[in-house]
Amino acid sequence: MGHHHFYSNSRMWFLTVISQPITQLKQTSFRVINSQPFTRQWMLGFLLLSLMWALLAGQSTWAAQIRLSPTKPRLGDTLSVVIKPFPAQPSQPPVVQSGQKTYPVFSVGAGLWRSFIPTTPLERPGVRRITVTTNETQIFPVQVGNRSFPVQRIWLPPAKESLAGTDAEFDQVDAFKQLVTPQKFWNRSFLAPNAGPVTTGYGVRRYYNGKFAEDYYHRGIDYGGAYGSPVIAPAPGRVRLIGRESKGFQIHGNTIGIDHGQGVASIFIHLSRINVNEGDFVQTGQVIGAVGSTGTATGPHLHWGLYVNGQSVDPYPWRTQTIE
Repeated sequence: MGHHHFYSNSRMWFLTVISQPITQLKQTSFRVINSQPFTRQWMLGFLLLSLMWALLAGQSTWAAQIRLSPTKPRLGDTLSVVIKPFPAQPSQPPVVQSGQKTYPVFSVGAGLWRSFIPTTPLERPGVRRITVTTNETQIFPVQVGNRSFPVQRIWLPPAKESLAGTDAEFDQVDAFKQLVTPQKFWNRSFLAPNAGPVTTGYGVRRYYNGKFAEDYYHRGIDYGGAYGSPVIAPAPGRVRLIGRESKGFQIHGNTIGIDHGQGVASIFIHLSRINVNEGDFVQTGQVIGAVGSTGTATGPHLHWGLYVNGQSVDPYPWRTQTIE
């Protein structure tokens, strides 16, 4: 997710509090040192002991360290919030909030906790306030930059334009996108799920048969692989959704959903073939299906959507970087 930094709102005063009185004491004690050589040492020791006792007694005022990445996010990016609490083993997990939403937080080892905050093309750019609560509450303003998304005009044949999808189809897909399981299955950057060229990128806005889709943006990446070419798992995970055109998946067509854990999930639609079953655990690079044109597709291609805490994010950073 790019370069990152740890932030703390209250740690820097530690050196200031300790060094400033000592400096002042040195300046005022030189007149006494020649006649009373132990006075200065005693005073320094007493001061340090008093300061240490005050610091230990007031540990609850020390802030957690926070690492935010990427440092210059744009719409569609996944914001990673890594927290190093103080004390190192808090009695309760940290709480991460932005706007009116509270986001899941997971322990990621080495005394660190992590939360993901998704951003989408339908949101406005600008300052976003991220609130992190451990033993105290800290607020971090994050500037989310604007991003220009292309516009496409799609013409569907009458047979597919009239398809509205079924309640069962949307209910199953929506439930899959909301999955947040405690395990984290990925440990490296994601692979491209098909060898074909990218034909439509993430975030594209569209006109369908001449009408602009107001609340629509392309929620994934399209790969123009040949019909029947293999589709692979971009990262490990458990298959939690299988949908078939013959069973009412009119819009998505033949569909596979993989749960990568901790609120991160991949969906693959318009498939011609499905090679896995619901409940299977798949490894990176494993063939899970094949490119097709089922559902509302104008031709053979693979649509890969990546969801974080229920929102469609740009998969590209997940392919080019390791997002822990």
